[in-house]
Amino acid sequence: MHEIEKKLEELGITLDAGPEPMANYVSVQKAGTLWFFSGAGPFEGGKPAVFGRLGENMSAEEGYGAARLAGINLLAVLKRELGGDWDRLEQIVKLQGFVSSSPDFFEQPKVINGASDLFVEVLGDKGRHARTAVGTNVLPFRIPLEIEMIVKVRE
Repeated sequence: MHEIEKKLEELGITLDAGPEPMANYVSVQKAGTLWFFSGAGPFEGGKPAVFGRLGENMSAEEGYGAARLAGINLLAVLKRELGGDWDRLEQIVKLQGFVSSSPDFFEQPKVINGASDLFVEVLGDKGRHARTAVGTNVLPFRIPLEIEMIVKVRE
């Protein structure tokens, strides 16, 4: 069993096939060794599972958990696109996190740490990345956050 699969098992994380696009776009746009992932939210079974707005009806800690769930969805799509071959993964290059926030909420980085911490926990140094975490007034389906990523892979 691959070390990444072992780590996922230790953490009690099962990766399904990952969410499919919900509109006219693709889950991943591949440009050579750089793969650009569409935004993922806190979905379970292909449906939004967490709703709210940080600073209004959600705490930063609850947002952290939602970001972790979004990160699990991104890992699921990555595994699917890699055909299960984790050895092809070179690096998570960048995350961009959008957090639905009230005007007086300023802890967007703390929220997106839910995904960042997950990636380092599961992938080690391959999970370390550059990152942006910004607030926005609304997101689709009333989800509290959406996270995009760029990944470098071996051909």
